[in-house]
Amino acid sequence: MLCVGAIVLLTGCSSELLSPKGDVGMQERTLILTALGLMLIVVIPVIVMTLLFAYRFRASNKKATYKPKWAHSTAIEVVVWTVPCIIVAILAAITWRTSHSLDPYKPLESDVKPVTIEVVSMDWKWLFIYPEYGVASVNQIAVPVNTPVNFRITSDTVMNSFFIPQLGSQIYSMAGMETKVHLIANHPGVYSGLSANYSGAGFSDMRFDVIASTQEGFDNWIKQAKASPRALDAASYASLAQPSTKLPVAYYSTVTPGLFGSIVNKYMHTNHSDQPMAMDMPMHHAETKVVE
Repeated sequence: MLCVGAIVLLTGCSSELLSPKGDVGMQERTLILTALGLMLIVVIPVIVMTLLFAYRFRASNKKATYKPKWAHSTAIEVVVWTVPCIIVAILAAITWRTSHSLDPYKPLESDVKPVTIEVVSMDWKWLFIYPEYGVASVNQIAVPVNTPVNFRITSDTVMNSFFIPQLGSQIYSMAGMETKVHLIANHPGVYSGLSANYSGAGFSDMRFDVIASTQEGFDNWIKQAKASPRALDAASYASLAQPSTKLPVAYYSTVTPGLFGSIVNKYMHTNHSDQPMAMDMPMHHAETKVVE
């Protein structure tokens, strides 16, 4: 019954965390279930014994042994200390190994050339820039299956959290900083992405779709983006950056080179009035080194 109860409690996230569609997500699911199983080794016996002792030594049971002066048992002490210590040691070893193997900053090993996507969290929408293709999108990502995706992430507002549950790790987006996460989709489909960090009134609508398809499907998505009449330059970006909610998916056929770096760096350097520098100011060599 306890195992069934645990499964029932986990069904709320089973369609996401427990139904991964990428290698990173699968490894993380294994880690979650392994840790849960190890902890249940202690939890289940404690619950069972609590109920058993309460029933065994109830006031109405006159056959139960009564030892008011009993205070110590070496055998019990050995069990209650040894078993948890062994479990903690196992969890520590697993945590140490997976902290390195599942490090979000660690590139995925693959013979396939990765796709780079620059991510900018805004109020309250997501901007995705494909620097290798010169296109961008709002609230939608397209990736080819079985291809590593290198996400470079920043924020043009308060801190957010970039998270695609079925593909793996979440990572924070912060103004003036660049964070990274490397993911891969091994199965075609449309997966949900979201911000996992509260960021204001429009937070609940800060969601996006991830379209994982064949290379041909990905190429067609890039062609669709290139056919858009919109261009993402300093002026259009300034308009996009204004707070808005439930913004529909939009595509940009061209993107001003270095836009992502400008967004990162405008919060890292200030002028004499202590105000952020304008986005469209040219980046000098030192600024380029910062984002790299």
